[in-house]
Amino acid sequence: MILLVRHARAGRRGSHGADDSQRPLDEKGRQQAEVLVGLLADRPLQRILTSPFLRCVETVAPLARATGLEPELRVELAEGSSAPAARRLIAELDGQEAVLCSHGDVIGELIGHGRPAKKGSVWLLDPARGLEPRGYMVP
Repeated sequence: MILLVRHARAGRRGSHGADDSQRPLDEKGRQQAEVLVGLLADRPLQRILTSPFLRCVETVAPLARATGLEPELRVELAEGSSAPAARRLIAELDGQEAVLCSHGDVIGELIGHGRPAKKGSVWLLDPARGLEPRGYMVP
């Protein structure tokens, strides 16, 4: 099972200068990241992969501490990355239970536009059955 997480709430775009990749979570986002621990820490996770953008890294940090897994920074999950690159990454996981943290644009391409992908939400994907979402959780 793949648990696809949209990063938790961050400050306003542009609030940290020209480099939006360094925008951190805000207070609500930090709370959302902590709630993810309760939702996901008991699952048989094998890996945590995340966009290298700070808001994604901060989203999975509490889960990583709780599980003892080291987050893996993957450009395929970064904002502006292509859906085919993200799909190839998912295929490489080959049956491993993993959390992938990404951005609204990448998630929208993976699960289909028009579906809600609130910040901090989790989509459950079973790659063996295609990437059609099997469930949805909002912390």
